[in-house]
Amino acid sequence: MKNFLKAASLGLALPIAAYAQSFVVNDIRVEGLQRVSAGTVFAALPVRVGDQIESLEIQSATRALFRTGYFQDIQIGRESGVLVITVRERPAISKIEITGNKAIKSEDLLKGMSDNGLAEGQIFKRATLEGLAQELQRQYVAQGRYGASVKTEVKELPRNQVELKVVVDEGSVAAIKHINVVGNRAFSDSELAEIFELQTTGWLSWLNSDDKYSREKLTGDLERLESYYLDRGYLEFKIDSTQVSLSPDKQSVFITVNITEGDVYTVSDVELAGDPVVSEEEIRRLLLVRKGQTFSQVLMTTTSDYITKRLGNEGYTFAEVNGMPEANEEDKTVKVTFFIDPGKRAYVRRIDFRGNTRTSDDVLRREMRQMESASASSARIEQSKVRLERLGFFKEVQVETTEVPGTSDQIDVEYTVEEQPSGTIGGTVGYAQGSGLVLGANVQENNWLGTGKSVGFAVNTSTYQTVINFSYTDPYFTPDGVSRGFNVFYQERDYSEINLSSYNTTTYGAGLSFGYPISEISRVGLNIGFNHMELSTHSSSVQEIKDSPLPLDYVTGEINRDDLEAIRAELGEAKTDGVALDLSMPIGPDFLNNDPDGFVDLYGDEFDTWSVTSSYARSTLNRGILATRGASQRASIEVALPGGDLEYYKLIYTAQYFRPLTRDLTLRLRTRLGYAEGYGDIDELPFFENFYGGGFGSVRGFERNTLGPRSTPAVSYIPEPCAVNAEGDTSKYCYVLDDSTGEFVTTDPSRRPQPFGGNILVEGSAEVIFPIPFVKDQRSMQSAFFIDAGNVFSSNCGESQLNCYDIDVDYINVSAGIGLTWITGFGPLTFSLSKALRENEDDDVEVFQFSLGNSF
Repeated sequence: MKNFLKAASLGLALPIAAYAQSFVVNDIRVEGLQRVSAGTVFAALPVRVGDQIESLEIQSATRALFRTGYFQDIQIGRESGVLVITVRERPAISKIEITGNKAIKSEDLLKGMSDNGLAEGQIFKRATLEGLAQELQRQYVAQGRYGASVKTEVKELPRNQVELKVVVDEGSVAAIKHINVVGNRAFSDSELAEIFELQTTGWLSWLNSDDKYSREKLTGDLERLESYYLDRGYLEFKIDSTQVSLSPDKQSVFITVNITEGDVYTVSDVELAGDPVVSEEEIRRLLLVRKGQTFSQVLMTTTSDYITKRLGNEGYTFAEVNGMPEANEEDKTVKVTFFIDPGKRAYVRRIDFRGNTRTSDDVLRREMRQMESASASSARIEQSKVRLERLGFFKEVQVETTEVPGTSDQIDVEYTVEEQPSGTIGGTVGYAQGSGLVLGANVQENNWLGTGKSVGFAVNTSTYQTVINFSYTDPYFTPDGVSRGFNVFYQERDYSEINLSSYNTTTYGAGLSFGYPISEISRVGLNIGFNHMELSTHSSSVQEIKDSPLPLDYVTGEINRDDLEAIRAELGEAKTDGVALDLSMPIGPDFLNNDPDGFVDLYGDEFDTWSVTSSYARSTLNRGILATRGASQRASIEVALPGGDLEYYKLIYTAQYFRPLTRDLTLRLRTRLGYAEGYGDIDELPFFENFYGGGFGSVRGFERNTLGPRSTPAVSYIPEPCAVNAEGDTSKYCYVLDDSTGEFVTTDPSRRPQPFGGNILVEGSAEVIFPIPFVKDQRSMQSAFFIDAGNVFSSNCGESQLNCYDIDVDYINVSAGIGLTWITGFGPLTFSLSKALRENEDDDVEVFQFSLGNSF
């Protein structure tokens, strides 16, 4: 017969003397186990076989088993010399269901529950569930959802299992209706309101949620308020109290801050204490706090940072500099003392790199300005970080210095990088009207196979062009940073197939380039190139390329009626009623221009050119791609050398400047200027070297390359009659007689003035870069509001050219809009939506623009 010594819900021994007698445990038997192993019970049980136990030992054993959390009832009995433990396990969780939550994802809630032992298949603990429900409700309150409620339901299932259901009512976020600062005399309520990140509900609050109360945000606002006063000399400023009240419906929040401003303090003296290491004169040049000025906490802390960095440049990486103000309440002055503790000079034991899964360590190491085994320099460590960022290979670069264990004068430097796409790749297979079958492939990789070398290869073919190009650049041709590169190319293009200027080109060439660093932020470059070009013109080639054989009103594109009799005599009788001229007869020499002045007429159609390009570049940008601060500029001059078939020069200057406006906004200014002209035996710039404007990288809102001078349409005839049907449609484009005007006009709608470019380029842009709402990781994305301005001008305008002007601010095109660039695995993906604010008569506008492979 089994005698029970313990009934265990509360772990209390039965006060029965007969069962309280001690006995020796000969064996232990556990009954009632389902999922919990016997080993778990024996491991927690403080009783072993052979022990002599009494009621106190039984109570201790019961408590020990309850502490495991696996059992909701325990009974301990004796059967002869056997200790019998009968347990009833807590139920297992069969299913967890969460409903009503939106602000906090179910995945996050389930993870939090799992971390606390509440997961499907685990033992159910009600106390843990209730604690998590309370914590979840506190999280909703922290988000400003004061009306939120969290309820839990436990449904018992067969086989000792339960189903948990968490019902969430998130409610709505309470909005801030009023922020009141009490006690301010020196500054108005509106001035202080601008300091706060928390704001009352405004028209943009739905976007930035600045009217949603958060305890963390309020803490930050109070710190900014205190700094605002301390930076203006109010050394005694203090925040007396803060009250946050809630409306009865829990939808509105009212914040009251009580402050004491105190008086303004003036700096009476600035002293140095401790061991400055470097000369006191040099340290004092770093002081921003001056005798006689109003005390400013930010100037004091900034001075401490400057001195710390200066000592760090000397190898004192662990230097500590603290500014201590000593106030004199009688005359309202303060003496500031900077205590300097340089510590020991530190040396760099090792430099490590992490995160460069693609880029080799050698590429990163050659950018280092801090060397191993040398004394540590904060400036060189930071400069190395900036150089890594400027490579354009990484989204982010972080640096950390750690003290070597067991030493007091050695550190390790670790750079952690996050790779990002550094090139473009593309392929095209398709059919386009006017171009036919299009096949193409191109690769441009600035970090080829992680070596830091730039390699580009492109093959494109269609009915109008065939292009093959290969380029290669090694930025570290020599260990000290001299770069070397080369490129070779071959291309054939027939522009008549796409209804542009009617001429063909066959071009091949090669170039060799070198770059030499003259400082950490500047370098000069030299490029030597050879280019062979063959031009083939058509009867429809524009007047600037080759003179047409017949007289023409260049502006209207119509044959003058005054010339009709001569045309009839040479070509035959002209037919009326919309019938085309009989063009079967050859054109006589009398109708050729006596003084041709097209480019091909003057200089021929085959050219060999040697050119030299020298350049100077300077950059302080913080990143190679999507920079946000710093400046860069580049000036270059290209000269086609005497002795070649062409002699010309081109001057190009580009610059950009970034300046932070606020914590989230950055101003970017950009300009591109160009001037080119022929010299020697060439008194004009070759038309195929003209500048073009419009589109990305130029003036957005206008079609790519369409700004500036237009060409003069050609006067040309098809050497056979045109067939005209009853509807007046022609089977071929030709010139027909217009009965209403008595003049011959072309039937080709594409024969209109085309973009021709010019020898002067003026472009500028102002952008405000802003963060993209709802996007957490913005390191590969950049958006901006912009205003673009510019145009292409010509100092050699022809009499018949449309839209052609010498440089004149009255003809500057202006547009405004919004743009976005996203660095993808296939290159920069760029969009812009813009509107032309000022345009010339013949400009082509384009509201939406898209590009893959070019940044805006």
